[in-house]
Amino acid sequence: MGKDGSGAGAEGSVRAVKPPPDRLYGRARGHKLRPRQEHLLHAILPRLAMPQTLPSGPLWLEVGFGGGEHALAQVRAHPGATLIACEVFENGICSLLSALVPEGDGASAPLPPNLRLWTDDARVLLRTLPDASLDRLFLLFPDPWPKARHAKRRFVHPAMLPLLGRVLKQGGEWRVASDDPTYQAWVRDVMAAQTVFGVAEPATIRPDGWPPTRYEAKALRAGRQPLYWSFRRR
Repeated sequence: MGKDGSGAGAEGSVRAVKPPPDRLYGRARGHKLRPRQEHLLHAILPRLAMPQTLPSGPLWLEVGFGGGEHALAQVRAHPGATLIACEVFENGICSLLSALVPEGDGASAPLPPNLRLWTDDARVLLRTLPDASLDRLFLLFPDPWPKARHAKRRFVHPAMLPLLGRVLKQGGEWRVASDDPTYQAWVRDVMAAQTVFGVAEPATIRPDGWPPTRYEAKALRAGRQPLYWSFRRR
Protein backbone atom coordinates (compact mmCIF):
# COMPACT_ATOMS: atom_id res chain seq x y z
CA MET A 1 0.00 0.00 0.00
CA GLY A 2 2.39 2.71 -1.07
CA LYS A 3 4.27 4.46 1.71
CA ASP A 4 3.13 2.47 4.73
CA GLY A 5 4.74 -0.67 3.32
CA SER A 6 1.72 -2.91 3.70
CA GLY A 7 2.03 -4.39 0.23
CA ALA A 8 -1.47 -3.23 -0.76
CA GLY A 9 -2.16 -0.31 -3.08
CA ALA A 10 -2.97 -0.44 -6.75
CA GLU A 11 -4.83 -3.45 -8.11
CA GLY A 12 -1.69 -4.71 -9.80
CA SER A 13 0.31 -4.85 -6.57
CA VAL A 14 -2.49 -6.69 -4.76
CA ARG A 15 -2.65 -9.32 -7.48
CA ALA A 16 1.14 -9.65 -7.43
CA VAL A 17 1.24 -10.86 -3.83
CA LYS A 18 2.02 -14.58 -3.71
CA PRO A 19 -0.75 -16.98 -2.61
CA PRO A 20 -0.67 -18.00 1.06
CA PRO A 21 1.44 -21.14 1.56
CA ASP A 22 -0.01 -24.25 3.14
CA ARG A 23 1.53 -23.71 6.53
CA LEU A 24 0.22 -22.22 9.74
CA TYR A 25 1.79 -19.06 11.13
CA GLY A 26 1.51 -17.62 14.61
CA ARG A 27 1.51 -19.24 18.01
CA ALA A 28 -0.35 -22.43 18.86
CA ARG A 29 0.23 -22.01 22.61
CA GLY A 30 0.98 -19.10 24.94
CA HIS A 31 1.45 -19.43 28.68
CA LYS A 32 1.56 -22.88 30.27
CA LEU A 33 -1.89 -24.41 30.56
CA ARG A 34 -3.37 -24.94 33.99
CA PRO A 35 -4.64 -28.41 35.01
CA ARG A 36 -8.26 -27.37 34.44
CA GLN A 37 -7.40 -26.16 30.94
CA GLU A 38 -5.64 -29.43 30.14
CA HIS A 39 -8.73 -31.28 31.38
CA LEU A 40 -11.01 -29.20 29.15
CA LEU A 41 -8.87 -29.95 26.10
CA HIS A 42 -8.90 -33.68 26.76
CA ALA A 43 -12.43 -34.16 28.08
CA ILE A 44 -14.60 -31.44 26.52
CA LEU A 45 -12.99 -30.53 23.20
CA PRO A 46 -13.55 -33.98 21.61
CA ARG A 47 -17.29 -33.61 22.24
CA LEU A 48 -17.31 -30.53 20.01
CA ALA A 49 -15.39 -32.08 17.13
CA MET A 50 -16.70 -31.88 13.58
CA PRO A 51 -19.24 -34.61 12.76
CA GLN A 52 -18.80 -37.01 9.87
CA THR A 53 -21.64 -35.33 7.99
CA LEU A 54 -22.60 -31.69 8.03
CA PRO A 55 -25.74 -30.80 9.98
CA SER A 56 -28.86 -29.65 8.19
CA GLY A 57 -29.97 -26.05 8.40
CA PRO A 58 -27.95 -22.83 8.18
CA LEU A 59 -24.20 -23.36 8.52
CA TRP A 60 -21.87 -20.58 9.68
CA LEU A 61 -18.10 -20.55 10.10
CA GLU A 62 -15.85 -18.26 12.13
CA VAL A 63 -12.18 -18.02 11.22
CA GLY A 64 -10.09 -17.41 14.34
CA PHE A 65 -12.54 -17.10 17.23
CA GLY A 66 -9.97 -15.67 19.67
CA GLY A 67 -11.45 -15.84 23.16
CA GLY A 68 -14.78 -17.18 21.90
CA GLU A 69 -17.06 -14.30 22.96
CA HIS A 70 -18.49 -13.81 19.49
CA ALA A 71 -18.93 -17.53 18.84
CA LEU A 72 -20.80 -18.10 22.12
CA ALA A 73 -23.05 -15.10 21.57
CA GLN A 74 -23.95 -16.27 18.08
CA VAL A 75 -24.81 -19.87 18.99
CA ARG A 76 -26.94 -18.68 21.91
CA ALA A 77 -28.74 -16.08 19.85
CA HIS A 78 -29.27 -18.37 16.82
CA PRO A 79 -30.04 -21.92 17.98
CA GLY A 80 -31.27 -22.84 14.50
CA ALA A 81 -27.85 -22.22 12.91
CA THR A 82 -24.76 -24.39 13.40
CA LEU A 83 -21.51 -22.50 13.90
CA ILE A 84 -18.13 -24.04 13.16
CA ALA A 85 -15.63 -22.01 15.20
CA CYS A 86 -12.00 -22.28 14.07
CA GLU A 87 -9.00 -21.50 16.27
CA VAL A 88 -5.50 -22.95 16.63
CA PHE A 89 -4.33 -21.03 19.71
CA GLU A 90 -4.78 -23.40 22.65
CA ASN A 91 -5.21 -20.65 25.22
CA GLY A 92 -8.05 -19.17 23.19
CA ILE A 93 -9.66 -22.58 22.81
CA CYS A 94 -9.46 -23.02 26.57
CA SER A 95 -11.11 -19.63 27.10
CA LEU A 96 -14.10 -20.76 25.07
CA LEU A 97 -14.25 -24.15 26.79
CA SER A 98 -14.01 -22.51 30.22
CA ALA A 99 -16.98 -20.30 29.36
CA LEU A 100 -18.96 -23.36 28.25
CA VAL A 101 -18.17 -25.51 31.28
CA PRO A 102 -18.37 -23.77 34.67
CA GLU A 103 -15.81 -24.59 37.33
CA GLY A 104 -16.73 -27.86 39.02
CA ASP A 105 -18.78 -29.30 36.14
CA GLY A 106 -17.52 -32.61 34.81
CA ALA A 107 -16.92 -34.04 31.36
CA SER A 108 -20.65 -34.63 30.90
CA ALA A 109 -21.60 -30.95 31.24
CA PRO A 110 -24.21 -29.91 28.64
CA LEU A 111 -22.82 -28.21 25.54
CA PRO A 112 -24.53 -26.16 22.80
CA PRO A 113 -25.75 -28.61 20.16
CA ASN A 114 -25.17 -26.06 17.40
CA LEU A 115 -21.46 -25.42 18.08
CA ARG A 116 -18.53 -27.31 16.57
CA LEU A 117 -14.84 -26.52 16.98
CA TRP A 118 -12.07 -26.87 14.41
CA THR A 119 -8.55 -26.57 15.85
CA ASP A 120 -6.52 -26.67 12.64
CA ASP A 121 -5.99 -24.12 9.88
CA ALA A 122 -9.41 -22.93 8.68
CA ARG A 123 -8.26 -23.17 5.06
CA VAL A 124 -7.91 -26.93 5.43
CA LEU A 125 -11.53 -27.20 6.50
CA LEU A 126 -12.78 -24.81 3.83
CA ARG A 127 -11.26 -26.93 1.09
CA THR A 128 -13.23 -29.96 2.28
CA LEU A 129 -16.60 -28.25 2.44
CA PRO A 130 -19.13 -28.88 -0.34
CA ASP A 131 -20.04 -26.17 -2.82
CA ALA A 132 -22.50 -23.58 -1.49
CA SER A 133 -22.55 -25.10 1.99
CA LEU A 134 -21.99 -21.95 4.08
CA ASP A 135 -24.59 -19.29 4.77
CA ARG A 136 -22.29 -16.98 6.71
CA LEU A 137 -18.57 -16.51 7.29
CA PHE A 138 -16.92 -14.42 10.02
CA LEU A 139 -13.42 -12.93 10.08
CA LEU A 140 -13.19 -10.57 13.04
CA PHE A 141 -10.05 -8.65 13.95
CA PRO A 142 -7.55 -11.04 12.34
CA ASP A 143 -3.82 -10.73 12.74
CA PRO A 144 -2.99 -7.94 10.25
CA TRP A 145 0.50 -9.23 9.38
CA PRO A 146 1.43 -5.58 8.75
CA LYS A 147 4.82 -6.08 7.07
CA ALA A 148 4.81 -6.18 3.27
CA ARG A 149 6.66 -9.50 3.16
CA HIS A 150 3.95 -11.05 5.33
CA ALA A 151 1.01 -9.97 3.14
CA LYS A 152 0.71 -13.50 1.76
CA ARG A 153 -0.29 -14.71 5.23
CA ARG A 154 -3.46 -12.60 5.38
CA PHE A 155 -6.74 -14.47 5.17
CA VAL A 156 -8.22 -11.73 2.99
CA HIS A 157 -6.21 -12.53 -0.11
CA PRO A 158 -6.92 -12.69 -3.85
CA ALA A 159 -6.04 -16.39 -3.89
CA MET A 160 -8.62 -17.13 -1.16
CA LEU A 161 -11.58 -15.50 -2.88
CA PRO A 162 -12.37 -18.32 -5.37
CA LEU A 163 -12.43 -20.81 -2.48
CA LEU A 164 -14.70 -18.59 -0.38
CA GLY A 165 -16.90 -18.00 -3.39
CA ARG A 166 -17.23 -21.75 -3.89
CA VAL A 167 -18.28 -22.62 -0.33
CA LEU A 168 -20.59 -19.66 0.29
CA LYS A 169 -24.12 -19.81 -1.02
CA GLN A 170 -25.30 -17.17 -3.44
CA GLY A 171 -26.29 -14.24 -1.28
CA GLY A 172 -24.26 -15.63 1.62
CA GLU A 173 -22.60 -13.08 3.88
CA TRP A 174 -18.93 -12.65 4.71
CA ARG A 175 -18.38 -10.37 7.70
CA VAL A 176 -14.95 -8.81 8.14
CA ALA A 177 -13.86 -6.44 10.92
CA SER A 178 -10.48 -4.86 11.55
CA ASP A 179 -9.05 -1.96 13.54
CA ASP A 180 -5.65 -2.02 11.83
CA PRO A 181 -5.18 0.75 9.20
CA THR A 182 -2.86 -1.41 7.09
CA TYR A 183 -5.32 -4.30 7.03
CA GLN A 184 -8.25 -1.97 6.39
CA ALA A 185 -6.48 -0.55 3.32
CA TRP A 186 -5.60 -4.07 2.21
CA VAL A 187 -9.22 -5.22 2.45
CA ARG A 188 -10.35 -2.26 0.38
CA ASP A 189 -7.77 -2.97 -2.33
CA VAL A 190 -8.31 -6.74 -2.48
CA MET A 191 -12.09 -6.46 -2.61
CA ALA A 192 -12.00 -3.68 -5.19
CA ALA A 193 -10.05 -5.98 -7.53
CA GLN A 194 -12.51 -8.92 -7.51
CA THR A 195 -15.98 -9.81 -8.80
CA VAL A 196 -16.98 -12.71 -6.52
CA PHE A 197 -18.50 -10.53 -3.81
CA GLY A 198 -20.58 -7.40 -3.84
CA VAL A 199 -18.76 -4.54 -2.12
CA ALA A 200 -20.22 -1.78 0.02
CA GLU A 201 -18.62 0.80 2.27
CA PRO A 202 -17.84 -0.51 5.76
CA ALA A 203 -19.69 0.63 8.87
CA THR A 204 -17.76 2.60 11.47
CA ILE A 205 -20.05 1.52 14.32
CA ARG A 206 -20.57 -2.17 15.05
CA PRO A 207 -23.85 -3.15 13.33
CA ASP A 208 -26.74 -4.82 15.12
CA GLY A 209 -26.29 -8.56 15.31
CA TRP A 210 -22.49 -8.32 15.53
CA PRO A 211 -21.60 -9.41 19.09
CA PRO A 212 -18.61 -7.59 20.61
CA THR A 213 -15.20 -9.18 21.14
CA ARG A 214 -12.31 -8.48 23.49
CA TYR A 215 -10.20 -7.40 20.50
CA GLU A 216 -12.72 -4.75 19.52
CA ALA A 217 -12.80 -3.48 23.13
CA LYS A 218 -9.00 -3.32 23.18
CA ALA A 219 -8.96 -1.37 19.93
CA LEU A 220 -11.50 1.15 21.18
CA ARG A 221 -9.59 1.66 24.43
CA ALA A 222 -6.48 2.37 22.37
CA GLY A 223 -8.34 4.92 20.23
CA ARG A 224 -8.31 2.86 17.04
CA GLN A 225 -11.28 2.96 14.66
CA PRO A 226 -12.66 -0.46 13.70
CA LEU A 227 -14.32 -0.93 10.32
CA TYR A 228 -17.06 -3.51 9.74
CA TRP A 229 -17.62 -4.93 6.25
CA SER A 230 -20.47 -7.10 5.03
CA PHE A 231 -19.69 -8.73 1.66
CA ARG A 232 -22.38 -10.68 -0.18
CA ARG A 233 -21.65 -13.59 -2.49
CA ARG A 234 -22.86 -12.70 -5.97
